[in-house]
Amino acid sequence: MEKIVEQGMLYDFYGELLTEHQRKIYEDVVLNDMSLSEIAEEQGISRQGVHDLVRRCDRTLQSYEERLHLIARFQKVKHTVEKIEQISTETQVRELAGQILEEL
Repeated sequence: MEKIVEQGMLYDFYGELLTEHQRKIYEDVVLNDMSLSEIAEEQGISRQGVHDLVRRCDRTLQSYEERLHLIARFQKVKHTVEKIEQISTETQVRELAGQILEEL
């Protein structure tokens, strides 16, 4: 997975668990595509401080995924639903629907 896409998914699933300050800076880097210098100037901190905070947020969000596996589960369910779209018989649809229910 491309890093920015991975960061976006991690933020979508776990971003609310960050502090307000962390969320603001992480959003600016990942979602708003601002440079570290722009954010540093706006927040009144050093560029290195922004870089360190973003790295800490990355590690924190990744640790949430390692513990909770929400993104992995989401991707598995998404893949199963994609299979359902491709199936033509009713029996197969029922089997896959059962799998989805078990996953949830």
